[in-house]
Amino acid sequence: MSDPKGRARPAVVWFRDDLRVADNPALHAAAASGSPVLCVYVWDEESPGLRPPGGAGRWWLHHSLARLAESLERLGASLTILRGASEQVIGDLLRETDGAAIFWNRRYGGAERRIDEAIKTAARDDGVEATSFAANLLFEPWTIRTGQGTPFSVYTPFWRACLAAPEPRKPGPAPRALDGARLPRSVDAVALDDLGLLPTHPDWAGGLREAWVPGEKAAHEQLDRFLSGDLAAYRSDRDIPGVDATSRLSPRLRWGELSPHQVWHAASARRDASTAQSATTFLAELGWREFAYHTLFEHSDLATVNIHREYDSFPWARLHPSVLEAWQQGRTGIPMVDAGMRELWTTGVMHNRVRMVAASFLIKNLLIDWRRGEQWFWDTLVDADPANNAFNWQWVAGSGADAAPYFRVFNPELQREKFDPHGDYVRRWVPEWDTDDYPEPLVDLKESRQAALAAYDVVKRSR
Repeated sequence: MSDPKGRARPAVVWFRDDLRVADNPALHAAAASGSPVLCVYVWDEESPGLRPPGGAGRWWLHHSLARLAESLERLGASLTILRGASEQVIGDLLRETDGAAIFWNRRYGGAERRIDEAIKTAARDDGVEATSFAANLLFEPWTIRTGQGTPFSVYTPFWRACLAAPEPRKPGPAPRALDGARLPRSVDAVALDDLGLLPTHPDWAGGLREAWVPGEKAAHEQLDRFLSGDLAAYRSDRDIPGVDATSRLSPRLRWGELSPHQVWHAASARRDASTAQSATTFLAELGWREFAYHTLFEHSDLATVNIHREYDSFPWARLHPSVLEAWQQGRTGIPMVDAGMRELWTTGVMHNRVRMVAASFLIKNLLIDWRRGEQWFWDTLVDADPANNAFNWQWVAGSGADAAPYFRVFNPELQREKFDPHGDYVRRWVPEWDTDDYPEPLVDLKESRQAALAAYDVVKRSR
């Protein structure tokens, strides 16, 4: 397609949380359109309702964008980085380039959907093809419903309905080549370094660099490593924090270096007699991710508002900054909690079992509002995303979908004895454990549990 002067009109691919070239329906559509392809990423800190990534997420995003740019260059295109409010930036880009089409993969937060719909409407009004695709979930939220046509609020029947639906589509390959469009000089692109995503003063990211290699290539290598090695023992070992038995795929899915379709079909293909149970358990974890995103679709304020509003009356303790800081820094005097918080600060992740323990301790032993913990995890987790992070904090707090009841209080000492009986995990991250240098517990576990149950009575009376 050309404009009246004979210049080829580009097809724009707008990358967001899908930083990959394989199994990327938007990129595939642009490549198949016959138009030159213009690949863009918009760093948006201005649009109302959007939540910019935290510090650890920014670090990951920088490196993943760099790897994406390299992949696109090998295919014959380049990655253009733009900055500003997405609706304005994309509208200006389509006008400056005389774009013929724009393609993107869908997002599911409320603000994101409003932005995308406004851009789609404006583009179509201007005669520009605007198409979005299902790429980052196995099942679109509006396709999985109860018999009454309502969204599910309990995981087990939700996942049962997903498994009864048509199987997720097969993942597609990367384009063999791209006809990269030239960017007009009038478009104000920025360099990746100009976004300031990397920490500088101080550079605290040494542990992240040691623990992770972002990018699509490394993501596929990790997927293959997990399926070839740790999948067989996943069901039995995934709750043991001292054993490296988890998939380590969560940041890959969060930033879209892998699609859930790629993970689903790769894991299904490795299923045999020796891995059947573990593969089922692993795929159910993908289901939990789906459940979180479907919940976000229905509750766009998931990170700030209790799904069960009776929890609005919960009598949180008067916050003392030193107590929250002790939790954040792993100085609570509770070994498993401290180990998890130090692992988080160093590596940008925390073992899932320990996440539940650390969250329960903050909410139910310290009586600190779950939103404080959610905000800290948002800033320090490389895999913090708009759905899972808030969803899981509400799950622990008892206020969310299919949530653990508030009166279920994880005893961190019993959890340590059960899942880290030899202290391998705790000693790795808390070497001063069992020495005079280790602090006394911030609270008595038994007494603080009783205080939590007394506070929960307020919620029960408000129903």
